[in-house]
Amino acid sequence: MNWYIHVLKNYANFQGRARRKEFWMYMLFNYIAMAVLLGIGAILSGAADSAALVFVLFGVYVVGVIVPSLAVNVRRMHDIGKSGGWIFIALIPFGIGTIWSIVLWCTDSQPGPNQYGPNPKYPEVGYGGQGGYPQPGYPQAGYQQPGYPQQQGYAQPGYPQQPGYPQQGGYPQQGQNPYGG
Repeated sequence: MNWYIHVLKNYANFQGRARRKEFWMYMLFNYIAMAVLLGIGAILSGAADSAALVFVLFGVYVVGVIVPSLAVNVRRMHDIGKSGGWIFIALIPFGIGTIWSIVLWCTDSQPGPNQYGPNPKYPEVGYGGQGGYPQPGYPQAGYQQPGYPQQQGYAQPGYPQQPGYPQQGGYPQQGQNPYGG
């Protein structure tokens, strides 16, 4: 319900990004509200005055959510890195536009900030790859296994090759010409 209210509070905000959860939760509550209104109208269809009132309320509701629906749709396109004009893809006939729109709506957020703003999925930490855990570093000298001697063929920076450990095969020995001369 909070996602639905969040979209209604951003009634005509066509800027920024809307993640999948915001979009789909809004759509879910929107369709539930329409189904409830239509269900009440169907139940009251015997009493013409009551049914007409419910269908008028349904029409008012649909007109009232057109702008927030368009706004969350545009923000959803922004979230995947597309311009808001991509919402018109739904107008392609024979169901092709509808299927294409559903695929776009289901596409995951573009990682990191894009031209439409920061990623709403990870607002504090950038995108998933930059989140709260330190990334492993790669030392220049390779990895040294505890309890094992220095790897063959790799002298530690600033130190010559240690005696007793031959140079790794395929690499020129110290003092040899690498080109065979």
